[in-house]
Amino acid sequence: MDINEYQETTPDRKENYTVRYAGFWMRFWAYLLDLVVVGSIVRLLIKPIFRLLDIPLSETNMFAPVSISSAVIFYLYFVLMTKYLNQTLGKMVFGLKVVDLKNDQLTWGTILFREWIGRFISATIIFGYIIVAFLPKKQGLHDLFTDTTVIHVER
Repeated sequence: MDINEYQETTPDRKENYTVRYAGFWMRFWAYLLDLVVVGSIVRLLIKPIFRLLDIPLSETNMFAPVSISSAVIFYLYFVLMTKYLNQTLGKMVFGLKVVDLKNDQLTWGTILFREWIGRFISATIIFGYIIVAFLPKKQGLHDLFTDTTVIHVER
């Protein structure tokens, strides 16, 4: 199969379609929407629970309980949504999804490395996300590490 075609199998049908890789700006807007979702979850769940339990909400220290809880929500959101749906809510809105370039199902190892370690490295190195704009398959560093990319869903 040509690398520029993606095959999706569902219980009732098998489809082939030409891949359109998602560029920097589409991924950027999807990520911003995901940050709004994660921030809303933290504000609706974590902060009220901390207030109820009388746990300080000081966010000035990265090791404060609220900071750690917020980071856990952030990573759980990206890991679980990508593992079970191949897309986050932001990607759904913009018609994007994460695919493995080998046409395999995304494994837990791939997802954990991509969403946790890969994102950390991409965010730490200034060009980690920016290179999406310049590579032919529109991959960030976290995608290159795991042989994944983000594509437009054609339906």
